[in-house]
Amino acid sequence: MRRNRNTSLDTVVTDFILLGLAHPPNLRTFLFLVFFLIYILTQLGNLLILLTVWADPKLHARPMYILLGVLSFLDMWLSSVIVPRIILSFTPASKAIPFGGCVAQLYFFHFLGSTQCFLYTLMAYDRYLAICQPLRYPVLMNGKLCTILVAGAWVAGSIHGSIQATLTFRLPYCGPKQVDYFFCDIPAVLRLACADTTVNELVTFVDIGVVAASCFMLILLSYANIVHAILKIRTADGRRRAFSTCGSHLTVVTVYYVPCIFIYLRAGSKSSLDGAVAVFYTVVTPLLNPLIYTLRNQEVKSALKRLRAGRGNVDGDK
Repeated sequence: MRRNRNTSLDTVVTDFILLGLAHPPNLRTFLFLVFFLIYILTQLGNLLILLTVWADPKLHARPMYILLGVLSFLDMWLSSVIVPRIILSFTPASKAIPFGGCVAQLYFFHFLGSTQCFLYTLMAYDRYLAICQPLRYPVLMNGKLCTILVAGAWVAGSIHGSIQATLTFRLPYCGPKQVDYFFCDIPAVLRLACADTTVNELVTFVDIGVVAASCFMLILLSYANIVHAILKIRTADGRRRAFSTCGSHLTVVTVYYVPCIFIYLRAGSKSSLDGAVAVFYTVVTPLLNPLIYTLRNQEVKSALKRLRAGRGNVDGDK
């Protein structure tokens, strides 16, 4: 996409105006309350998962639940990067965000989002080892290795976020400065650039596409092997338990990847659905993750009951 605007020092943008979500004025108070409630529930739900994994000896020693705790931590931060700005958009307060604030929001969103993408892949790999290599699992996936893999996911996510933020904001921005979106994200910000954005759009498509597609293919490969192994289990109860263990992760992966593909793999799109889809994976998914894992995972539900009863340590010593 080419830009023909003239740039000058007098018109260099120092802040942006986030227009937020389109909504009828009479629903402003209602939407404020809805998103405020979603944010509080997201923080409390993920904090509960974190505390449960940390407090229960049966969980915090197992890589699967270490990864779940990290996922909850990521969801808390991802929600905090996006939702408070949405809430603010329903108030009379200024919708302006400083240029540096916009850079930081875009960086942290892609840093946390890509780290989450890598984490989902690690969770699929963990399930593959647990079901397909049960005898070697303690050696192939122990606490130390799990910590190293998680650290690698954080580093890779940080690099990805830095690349996207650097490429986006190396371009000149000279006005207009109204971002027709509810947060500073690549497609919406690039529309305001006073320069050719073709390279940026191509890099965004390839970079995010390669990261997402690679992770997704590894997840599919893991689950193809998992399904093959589960079908060999002779007892119906054994198959049910194996599928139950993987069901939560598959559900979360689906609700995360489908919206991301819709947004980022359609270069230059200005669909009116983009905002609604983005709300789903930036706001709703972090809320759903703790619900999915607590409702579908029997071990987490049992740990919550032990934590509530104050018997976690007693049970852990047995």
